[in-house]
Amino acid sequence: MDSWVIIMMLGVSVFLGALALIGIMWAIKTGQFDDKEKFLNQVQYDGEEELNDALRQEQKKEALKKKHYKPE
Repeated sequence: MDSWVIIMMLGVSVFLGALALIGIMWAIKTGQFDDKEKFLNQVQYDGEEELNDALRQEQKKEALKKKHYKPE
């Protein structure tokens, strides 16, 4: 009765998954993820305000973790 919907959804899912896999394999093969220098040098271009903002966000995360942690 409604099995055609499940078959169609399964087919679309397999197709999209295969598309994503092909895209990732292409990116790896063409060296899209090989730029290690970019990540290492990116810190040089961060301003003081951006670094302070990142620190504040990290401190908020830690505070929330401590607030919600309940030892048994």
